[in-house]
Amino acid sequence: MKATITFSQKPQLRTERLILRPIRDDDLDALHAMLSDVETMRYWSSLPHESRTETGEWIAANRAAVMAGTAIEYGAEHQGRLIGRVILWNGNELGYIFDKAYWGQGFASEAVSTLVDHTFFFFRDWDEITADIDPRNLASGKLLQRLGFRPTTYKERTFCIGGEWSDSQYFALTRVDWLARQK
Repeated sequence: MKATITFSQKPQLRTERLILRPIRDDDLDALHAMLSDVETMRYWSSLPHESRTETGEWIAANRAAVMAGTAIEYGAEHQGRLIGRVILWNGNELGYIFDKAYWGQGFASEAVSTLVDHTFFFFRDWDEITADIDPRNLASGKLLQRLGFRPTTYKERTFCIGGEWSDSQYFALTRVDWLARQK
């Protein structure tokens, strides 16, 4: 079931090391650094951003989706610095991106698990949260599985980015599985 977001997100969520908060205009440079980096964008569904203007338009489009109630988006701030972003969009599809300087330190796991918990707690009619990753992104697949997501389907040649086809591995975390993990 595709979920519909019916109220605006909370202003902030806090974890042990992160503040999850709305994306702000002053996040442009930090987001552009991530979205323009070839390595960070390797498994993303678009090419790296070429300009700050492109990133600014991307921020505005995401903000419009949040304001329209079709997305829940948070910037992940650590020690006063934006280091990543997590989002639920397209109904109930999870997305995330983090500054590569913070990879492998558990920040993405911390942010994603907090967003998932927040979502299942507040959206009681949501049956599942899904994710779509490039199967070559082994770290992302492991992160999702650690959080209880299960692989569901695999599709070949789902995205053509810069002339290169990539496949998609789909994952889902059901409310039932999430509740079982809460015990």
